[in-house]
Amino acid sequence: MKYDILQGIGAVVTVLFAQGAIRLLVDHDDTGLLGGLGGGFGGALTAHLALVAVGVLLTGWSHSKAKALGRRG
Repeated sequence: MKYDILQGIGAVVTVLFAQGAIRLLVDHDDTGLLGGLGGGFGGALTAHLALVAVGVLLTGWSHSKAKALGRRG
């Protein structure tokens, strides 16, 4: 059950920050959730892309663990 929840969290993080990165590429001034970090456009884009990567890795890892336990086909 915990791997199912982690997989869902990873998917939500991926979608949320991928959408933020796309929005940032279209409108450089709209830094979204990470606007308070500072660093301007480059810093916000780097943070968004790093969090997308974290979400993808978390989703993949939790799927692999659930599959190893026989919960995935």
